[in-house]
Amino acid sequence: MSSGSSNGAGGREALAGFVAARLGKAPVRPAPVRPEPKPALAQAQSFDSLPAYKELKLQRSAADLIGLGNPFFRVHDAKAGATTRIDGRAFTNFSSYDYLGLNGHPEVNAAAQEALATYGTSSSASRIVAGERPGHLTLEKALAAHYGTEACVVMVSGHATNVATIAALLEPGDVIYHDALIHNSVVTGAQLSGAQRRSFAHNDLQALESLLHATRHEHRRALIVIEGLYSMDGDAPDLAGVVALKERYGAWLMVDDAHGLGVLGRDGHGLHEQCDVPPGSVDIWMGTLSKTLSSCGGYIAGAAALVELLKCTAGGFVYSVGLSPPLAAAATASLALMHREPERVARLRRNGALFLACARERGLDTGTSLGLAVVPVILGDSLKAVTLSDRLFKRGINVQPIIHPAVPERSSRLRFFITSEHTPEQIRETVTVLADELDELNQGGSLVERLMSRRA
Repeated sequence: MSSGSSNGAGGREALAGFVAARLGKAPVRPAPVRPEPKPALAQAQSFDSLPAYKELKLQRSAADLIGLGNPFFRVHDAKAGATTRIDGRAFTNFSSYDYLGLNGHPEVNAAAQEALATYGTSSSASRIVAGERPGHLTLEKALAAHYGTEACVVMVSGHATNVATIAALLEPGDVIYHDALIHNSVVTGAQLSGAQRRSFAHNDLQALESLLHATRHEHRRALIVIEGLYSMDGDAPDLAGVVALKERYGAWLMVDDAHGLGVLGRDGHGLHEQCDVPPGSVDIWMGTLSKTLSSCGGYIAGAAALVELLKCTAGGFVYSVGLSPPLAAAATASLALMHREPERVARLRRNGALFLACARERGLDTGTSLGLAVVPVILGDSLKAVTLSDRLFKRGINVQPIIHPAVPERSSRLRFFITSEHTPEQIRETVTVLADELDELNQGGSLVERLMSRRA
């Protein structure tokens, strides 16, 4: 039995007296024990004391010091697309996921307006509570048909779709294998599930197989997660090879095809068409409505049992409001247009190939991009990326820098999203301006010194 503080003090005093008596010395009486003063109630700290906020302010101060504008959160006065308007000025825009130019299409707008007039702007509550709307079921049926699956479920957020799905399917004792460059939503879902998480080198099937061989037997259920088109690098995995591994080692396979739909494959059907693999070889198809489908939200297509389970247990569905009826209608109309007008996909592929060829001709580092809508220009330095983005903005080109910690510092880049609506002239002019500005930045001394001298 442990002693209380007063008994402990008395015991120490008695022990001191015993030792002193054996030594023939009078014991030294210890100072009286006074209770520790109670600490004052903790005061709530202001948010600006958080280390992450201090780092943000430091970065912003450094940018202000050398005269760089903030490239983020600019207010656009036009719909997202190949062009935009910011502060009344026209820009060629490479920061939009409107890959097939369907955002604002008359048929898409008309479908959304009809749903708006009939059902209003909101589903009011979760679909379990507020009930279904026909548009939800129509969209889910169309997406299931697209992937050749038994069923589909749509949710209000693409990020939450991954988080909720993985958290609902896996638990402690299970394992999740994912590409090292997988989206944050997959990592967050894996952490929430409690399953072990193991990453393998980007698009490296040998590394994945080594992990499976070494650890698969330690776990009950296993899930492999890859993306269709990787949004930072613009490359794609070998789907047939991953399918072979998932079958050999008894794992589920989930493909996040958020950037693949409308982009990969001759008709834009996604990674399965790009790799000529039956879509039924994949257990879980995930995608978003906010890119090619010019709406907002996410979806899971797969077996009926999977979808039923998610509708009853996935927090992102059960505890979130149902997708807005106008958004569901817009996504359904966009999917139909994509199927009906494959020339949009062909035009996108030509534009992407042209951008990639022009960039490589000027010696720009485009990494492993396939030139299929996402083309990074890797600069290797965050300050250079932000500075180059700022210079392009001043010349009427809107493109965002991707900097540390979103990517490693040595991989900082400008990321260009190509659409079917960009013209060849816009693409050629953009690459010319980009290369010329980068050449100027690379001349002379250090970037910081030149910027500071300009500022002075």
